[in-house]
Amino acid sequence: MKVILLSDVKKVGKKGDIVEVSDGYGRNFLLKQKLAVLATKKSKEILDEQNLQHDLEEKQRESDAVALKEKLSKITLQFHVKTGEGGRVFGSVSSKQIVEQLQRVHGIHIEKRKFIDKEAVSSLGYTDIKVDLYKNKVIGTIRVHVSEK
Repeated sequence: MKVILLSDVKKVGKKGDIVEVSDGYGRNFLLKQKLAVLATKKSKEILDEQNLQHDLEEKQRESDAVALKEKLSKITLQFHVKTGEGGRVFGSVSSKQIVEQLQRVHGIHIEKRKFIDKEAVSSLGYTDIKVDLYKNKVIGTIRVHVSEK
């Protein structure tokens, strides 16, 4: 029996795969649990349409990420920190602060777990922070300027 998997099934296949399974397993488990549908001509057409739609959505996400990368390249975030003798910095600028300022000032939402450079900025001057915008294919850069109060 040929079936199209609707979700990942351990030791059988991944979502969207067309697999050959025994009649009993397919009828009594996969179809009953709604983990698969019969691989008919119509269901194959529906699967092809879903795959096409998924590919279009992925291309749109990638183009949105490229546009966001261009927008980020023109932005410099300003932070002021306390300093002591000899220009020593007290504290640092965390990724959370960077995300908050991007959201508040520029209206750009980026999750802090997407930051590639996860260390806090603890030195005066300009620092570039890399951000994964789309599946390690599109890497953006946020420029941060830290100055004395």
